Amino acid sequence: MPLLRRLLAAAFLATLGTTLYGLGFADPALADLPRNWQMGMQPAASPVQEQIISLHNLVLVIITVITLFVGALLAYVIWRFSAEKNPNPSQTSHNTVLEVAWTVIPCLILVVIAIPSFRLIYFQDRVAEADMTLKVTGRQWYWEYTYTDADNLNFGSRPLDSKNTRWQQGIRLLDVDEPLVLPVGKNIRILTTSADVIHSFFVPALGVQRYAIPGRTIETWVRIDRPGTFYGQCNQICGEDHANMPIAVRALPEAEFTAWLAEAKKKFAANETAPIRAEAAPAPAQGPAPAGTVLAAVRP
Repeated sequence: MPLLRRLLAAAFLATLGTTLYGLGFADPALADLPRNWQMGMQPAASPVQEQIISLHNLVLVIITVITLFVGALLAYVIWRFSAEKNPNPSQTSHNTVLEVAWTVIPCLILVVIAIPSFRLIYFQDRVAEADMTLKVTGRQWYWEYTYTDADNLNFGSRPLDSKNTRWQQGIRLLDVDEPLVLPVGKNIRILTTSADVIHSFFVPALGVQRYAIPGRTIETWVRIDRPGTFYGQCNQICGEDHANMPIAVRALPEAEFTAWLAEAKKKFAANETAPIRAEAAPAPAQGPAPAGTVLAAVRP
C-alpha cells in the first residue's frame, strides 16, 4: 500500500504540474529550448505562440471538466446500479431527453473549440504587411536561408560536429554553425520550400511550423517579441540524417541586426563559402557515357 500511495501521489503531482504549466504558471528557466523531463510548452516569444498556448489552455480546461464529469458519473453508476442495490435491472431501452442532450452538448463544445481554432489558423497563415521576407529551403540534411530583401543574402545552416571548436560548448543536436538571425519586433514573412524531399520547419517558442515541400512555396510569419536564441528541429522524417537538422534562431534588436546584416553580406558574398560537390554530367541520350566523362562542379 505505501508504494501504491507513492505512485498515486507522483501521478497526481505530475498531472497538477502539467496543468499549472499549461495555465501559465511556467518556470522561466524552461525558456527557448527543450529541457529534460519537460512536460509543458516553452514560454511564448511571439503573438502566434501566445494564441497557441491560449487555445491549449482552453482545450485543457474543457477536457479536464469532461474527464471529471464522466469519471464521477461512472463512479455513481457503478455504486447506484450495483447488483446489491438494484437486484431488478431496469428494462428502459431509450430516453429521448438524454439522447438529445448527449448529442447537442458535444456539438456545442466542438463549436466552442472550433471558433478560436479557425481564428488561429487564419492568424498564423500570413501577415498583411511584412517588414521583411525570408525564404527557408530544406535540404538533405541542412537548412538554407535567403534574405530576399537584402540582396538575396544566402547561407546554409548545419549542426555542429565534433570537429567544430564550438561543439563542446554548444547544445548537443541543437546548435548550428550559422544560426538564422532575425530582428526583434518586426513582422517577418517566411516562405518555406524544399530542394529534395518533404521537411518541416518547426520552432516551438515562436509558434512557427510549416512543411517544406518540393515544388511548392508555403507561407507563414513571425514577430519575435524579445531577444534571445530559440531552438527548433525538422519534425518531418526526411531520411537518414533527419535527426541532424536543428534550427537555431538568434533574435537581435534592430540596430544589432542591421550591423550583423552588413557583416553577413561580406561574409557570404555570392555564397562563395558554400561547399562544392562533384556530380557526373548527364549521360548522352543513347549509349553509355564515353570514357573520361568530365565531372561538373555544382553547388548543393
